[in-house]
Amino acid sequence: MKAFGGPVLFLDRSDINTDEIIPAKYLTEITKEDLKPYILEDLKLPGFDPKGEKTKSARVIVSRANFGCGSSREHAPWVFEVNGITAVIAESFARIFRQNMFNCGMAAIELPKEKIDALFAYAGAPDTTISLDVATQTLSVRGAGKEETFSFDISPFDKALVLAGGWVDYADQKY
Repeated sequence: MKAFGGPVLFLDRSDINTDEIIPAKYLTEITKEDLKPYILEDLKLPGFDPKGEKTKSARVIVSRANFGCGSSREHAPWVFEVNGITAVIAESFARIFRQNMFNCGMAAIELPKEKIDALFAYAGAPDTTISLDVATQTLSVRGAGKEETFSFDISPFDKALVLAGGWVDYADQKY
């Protein structure tokens, strides 16, 4: 089973759209791997560098509400997948983006604002990591010498997709 977690990239904004995740001009690339260098290329946040070490080392993204809004495209989760990002945690997701994450075997975890705020309290710690246990529906955040654990909800079907490794692997196991 895939491990979910690692270093965290905090993106402190709501309404991060799929064009900011992977610009439309790259949708003609032939393979997922070809998308890799363009992750978050058009995202504008103070102090954010899409080519920086924090982006390159990230395995988990924490953001605000309505993450993945805009055009529906599988390319947005794909660019995360090829860059080693296994989970996005936000207050809410655009419906199609969230389902595309699950279909690709990645975790899209919704938490209420107060829990997201608690995660953002770790944003200043350079050693912050998050580990997720999808089976038990818990996540642990560690940084600056502190640790907290949160529970999260995920539907039984979406949980099965993630645990199977995505829709194709799920279908291979079930049909």
